Amino acid sequence: MKIGELARLAQCTVETVRYYEKAGLLPSPGRTGSNYRHYGDAHLARLRFIRNCRALDMTHDEVRALLGLVDQPESDCGGVNRVLDEHIAHVDVRIKELKQLKQQLVALRQSCHGEQAVLACGIVQSLATMETETRHERQTHLG
Repeated sequence: MKIGELARLAQCTVETVRYYEKAGLLPSPGRTGSNYRHYGDAHLARLRFIRNCRALDMTHDEVRALLGLVDQPESDCGGVNRVLDEHIAHVDVRIKELKQLKQQLVALRQSCHGEQAVLACGIVQSLATMETETRHERQTHLG
């Protein structure tokens, strides 16, 4: 199949297919006599796998690690479990960060009471005067 059909079947764009090829996640396809890329069912299965991992917010490194394990189908799945356990830990940290963000936003929202001029808005005043915290290094895979 050509790249457009592969992208359509995997529900992504042609650019996404090319990007995953360039990133080394999707193997380069063979070429037809007229030099068109020719993809097979294995490309489609791998692309769907990648897309599903990305839908779960996995990084390219996590996807790459899983693909390396998938490419060794006879080995045990302990490595797969470790990748998922690490990803779950990253999600837990991100949830904690998002809860803190929500608390800040709720507190900020409570600083404005009713309809008034933007100049007098407590949210605007707070945003203009609040001290920003020192940015902590994030402990998640998001960076």
